[in-house]
Amino acid sequence: MRHLIVESCISRNLLDTSAYYWPGYINGHVNSMSHAIPSQLAGWAAFMKGTPLTQSLVSVLVSSPASSLAELEKLFEVAVNGSDDDKVSAATVLCGATLLRGWNFQEHTVRLVVKLLSHSDPADYSGRESQLIKHGPMLNVILTGISPVDYAPIFSFHGLVPELATVLMAICEVFGCLSPSVSWTLGAGEEISAHTVFSNAFILLLRLWKFNHPPLEYCIMGDGAPVGSQLTPEYLLLLRNSQVLSASSSSKSRSSQKQLPVTSSRSSQNPIFMDSFPKLKLWYRQHQACLASPLSGLAHGTPVHNIVDSLLNLMFRKANKGSTSIGSVSGSSSISNSSGPGDDGSHLWPQLPAWEILEAVPFVVDAALTACSHGRLFPRELATGLKDLADFLPASTATIVSYFSAEVTRGVWKPAFMNGTDWPSPAANLSMVEEHIKKIVAATGVDVPRLATGGTTLGRLPLPLAAFVSLTITYKLDKASERFLNLAGPALENLAASCPWPSMAIVAALWTQKVKRWSDFLVFSASRTVFHHNNDAVVQLLRSCFTSILGMSSTSLCCCGGVASLLGHGFGSHCSGGLSPVAPGILYLRIFRCIKDCSILAEDILSLLMLSVKDIAETTVSRHGSDKLKRTKYAMGHGKISLATAMTQVKVAASLGATLVWLSGGTTLVQSLFQEMLPSWFLSAQDLDRGGASGGTVYKLGGHALAYFAVYSGMFAWGIDPTPVSRRRERVMRSHLEFLASALDGKISLGCNMSLWRAYVSGFLGLVVDRAPCLLHEVDLKVLKKLSIGLRQWKEKELAVAILCRGGPEAMGVAAELILDSEW
Repeated sequence: MRHLIVESCISRNLLDTSAYYWPGYINGHVNSMSHAIPSQLAGWAAFMKGTPLTQSLVSVLVSSPASSLAELEKLFEVAVNGSDDDKVSAATVLCGATLLRGWNFQEHTVRLVVKLLSHSDPADYSGRESQLIKHGPMLNVILTGISPVDYAPIFSFHGLVPELATVLMAICEVFGCLSPSVSWTLGAGEEISAHTVFSNAFILLLRLWKFNHPPLEYCIMGDGAPVGSQLTPEYLLLLRNSQVLSASSSSKSRSSQKQLPVTSSRSSQNPIFMDSFPKLKLWYRQHQACLASPLSGLAHGTPVHNIVDSLLNLMFRKANKGSTSIGSVSGSSSISNSSGPGDDGSHLWPQLPAWEILEAVPFVVDAALTACSHGRLFPRELATGLKDLADFLPASTATIVSYFSAEVTRGVWKPAFMNGTDWPSPAANLSMVEEHIKKIVAATGVDVPRLATGGTTLGRLPLPLAAFVSLTITYKLDKASERFLNLAGPALENLAASCPWPSMAIVAALWTQKVKRWSDFLVFSASRTVFHHNNDAVVQLLRSCFTSILGMSSTSLCCCGGVASLLGHGFGSHCSGGLSPVAPGILYLRIFRCIKDCSILAEDILSLLMLSVKDIAETTVSRHGSDKLKRTKYAMGHGKISLATAMTQVKVAASLGATLVWLSGGTTLVQSLFQEMLPSWFLSAQDLDRGGASGGTVYKLGGHALAYFAVYSGMFAWGIDPTPVSRRRERVMRSHLEFLASALDGKISLGCNMSLWRAYVSGFLGLVVDRAPCLLHEVDLKVLKKLSIGLRQWKEKELAVAILCRGGPEAMGVAAELILDSEW
């Protein structure tokens, strides 16, 4: 069920998933040139014959993928050994349709791209400057070519994100130390600086490790307590080192296979750590410090302080011409107007390496936001100044994003009123957003809080969020702004979603005014925040998941139940009938990462599972000649419903419950299920059959439901391999089976119904014997013997023997004794 939900979510056209998962993977075996037009085929033929890479030929080759490995090899050869212009042209072609749609050789292509980005210094090289610098134009072309959102899934699909991140770190380290005066002029007359190359590499690197996601999403759901993000630079380097080690250890076994020489080599065969990138490591530490606590430590007169004053002066030079000046962070100095009348100040930006500017940016943003909160800077001037800074050094966008994200969580800034005077107003679209949100969550039965009361719009945002959204809407939707929006867009969504209701709805209304075609995506993002700060809404959503998959919901999108009802078939204004409700399963997949207390959530899932079992037992169906479906009671006891049908529904409900538990809390929550929740459930009294409505059948079905629920949860968490990947499985399973054995032995007094207890024990142990017998090898023989004796007393002779037979060679003697026992 867990894999089914994830795979269905990816394969269905729910949102604009092409931005994250490219559909070409599904048909990767199709010849990439099967639909090529003759002119494109002629272009590649001319290239193979040695025709120079003119602009017209490059345009043809970019739009058509290479059709053979020989074409790919020659393209790479030109990119390595050709003239400077030919290198740029070959890199442009390589990052075009050949990479995006060249399915036959895409694995080779992505490795070639990474190899081109990882030009290393020769072994005999004695110069002071890295060889990467002379390849600046080609590197910039590649970085620009793979920056669109369609390309990241390609590298992820082929497992090259760690290696790509490593070479990007090297590029950032080198070009971030260069002055912007280091520049190159391309063939078309365009000039690029070291800042440009650095910013393209830096922003792409940050997108790979998703630095802008909420801290809650960084939890590792594995052994032990959450220890931070899996997507930090250190973690990506560890993955890369592991891949290199694995490749070198298996090189002998692959030596006989024919491979493309350039694709099998890696950027370096030695392990690489953060210490190899001191400038990046210093920035990353500052980034972490900015998230952890308010800014401090900027001393007056230091180089960083001087850069801060210089940047503030240039960002707000027009504001400084008035009577009020904007002070620096230390508050001990003010910015003087250094640009004359009519001077735009474009040549006055500091010609410093990017790393030095990035070190000052957090203090710059803090000073600007403080001035705005005290009325010394207008909101429009704040947004314009930040945009000027981002235009000067696009990489500063990352620091701006991290600063705003951190300050929102502190809660020390006064709110900004989005009244249309000081800040942009969402009033024009807010009512439309509210109505669409209500339609989207209609299938869940959750009430959407009002966005406007008494004619007054609740247009209020935390000041850092208001500043951030004002900054984003100042950008035009063109190719030049794509780099900024690709980084700032997801960050804005995550930041607004973490703020109190209705922050994301206001952001959606503001951006819908700017880009109407994004309305569906923005409204859907806003609808998710209905559940972020309301635990009751989350429980109601979970209840909708159970009722929809069982076909018991009056608001279900599909009356037949099953996965189609749980996940739906997409949504959007393009659908028939306009914007339609979203299936509850999809909503949960989009919000479960933001749930704060997963332990309470697991208890709710367990309760909802048993309520579903109660509905299955009490709601029975009998068929008459008219084929009309009719609700009856006690039908199961009178044979009017198939027990197999009821058990099938129980299994579906249990698999969904196990999937939700595993998705929500991983192995930690599954361990809590076995060691705390299930024992507590059995020790307490549970009245599932109040009034005898089901004739006691609910207890038998409930026991089997808990058995499937427990076994599926354990399988999702630790697998069923004979050699466990975690010793936690052995510890958890041993303690749970010891609890069962003690209860069977009479040492523990149970409070639950005995029919439920007996159904659970026999169902759980039967599933373990049939589907995961290796779990019994990890249990003490004394425990297995107690279980076997208890089952024998229940007349479960075959299961009692099977447990011992699956317990390994040591248990065979005990099994033989039981079989030969006269009381057997």
